Amino acid sequence: RVLAGPWCTQLLADLGADVLKVERPGTGDDTRQWGPHWLENVDGSAPTESSYHLAANRGKRSVTVDLSSPDGLAIVRKLAARADVLVENFKVGGLAAKGLGYHDLKKANPGLIYASITGFGQTGPRASEPGYDYLAQAMSGLMSVTGPADGEPGAGPTRVGVAMSDLSTGMYTTVAILAALHSRHETGVGQNIDVALLDTQTAMLANQASSFLVSGKSPTRSGAWHPSLAPYQPFEASDGTFIIAIGNDAQFATLCRLIDLAGLSQNELYSTNPARVVNRVSLAGLLGPAIQRKTKAHWLEAMPAAGVPAAAVNSVAEAFAEPQLVHRGGRIDLPHASAGTAPGVANPIKLSETPVRYRGSAPLLGQHTDEVLADVLGYSEEEIRGFRASGAI
Repeated sequence: RVLAGPWCTQLLADLGADVLKVERPGTGDDTRQWGPHWLENVDGSAPTESSYHLAANRGKRSVTVDLSSPDGLAIVRKLAARADVLVENFKVGGLAAKGLGYHDLKKANPGLIYASITGFGQTGPRASEPGYDYLAQAMSGLMSVTGPADGEPGAGPTRVGVAMSDLSTGMYTTVAILAALHSRHETGVGQNIDVALLDTQTAMLANQASSFLVSGKSPTRSGAWHPSLAPYQPFEASDGTFIIAIGNDAQFATLCRLIDLAGLSQNELYSTNPARVVNRVSLAGLLGPAIQRKTKAHWLEAMPAAGVPAAAVNSVAEAFAEPQLVHRGGRIDLPHASAGTAPGVANPIKLSETPVRYRGSAPLLGQHTDEVLADVLGYSEEEIRGFRASGAI
């Protein structure tokens, strides 16, 4: 449900898995109601498919099952007995209380890989609490290093613009599942996977976490400037803002020649990256006026051509219009049951022998219930009608 689990299973679907998304009858995944925006139906009826839900659920089959119903529980047990992988993100113990925990289901399917995604993990003092992306961003320290520096306008901890804790947890869970599948190929035995948003987001602090562990000092916000590289920040051309991202001394020397400040790269205050980081403010004061003499378009052509990393600060619309992203097929349009087609963002993985294949956009709620119950589980039409009459599906 929501994002971390669906992000994981969408990636697996792109890579060839047959993903059955088990949802609550009538309402389904919470994100089905998370708008704006909504996908327009071809028949003109009121739209029901949210852009949020579309973002994380392509290529799946939707099956509606009521887990409070004995028949519904029996259906899920039968599915789990045939499945390679089960991914769930209920609160700790939520499925075990219904007899659907890992130790319950592995009795019938010893090879089952059972991945549990929670806010805080299966153990620890906060394990029983609900956890959300926003909490993980705050608790992990991510927000403390995101946003304008103290003393600048708007200074203060800032939420990242997308749900990075959810997304990275989904990605880590995918990696764990693939590792477990490889292990099962060798041993025949499945396993339980425990992934938490807080653990994942802390791991994703990467160099910022390492900086603290090495120095004992918490990193601070540096806004759009990089804490360990310089110049690695926005600059103003004569007609707008763009960024320069210098990663080594050779690039810096090239930049200096390009803006007619060649001697600056020989100055001991700026000749090495550690020196530039210490003197970043005075360096920006020297580079800024030289860069501001010409247009953004001029620099965005001249700098990359010379080997100086530079880029526009795009809106999302501008990003999708970037020739490089267009060439790489960044946008996809997939068949959709009520809208005809639905747009989406392409999977970025390029595989030479087993390329990503899309089975369609996100499913309508319960679109495949009868199909799965009949074809996968072997229920008769009469049994399926009975389940529907009782509210089990």
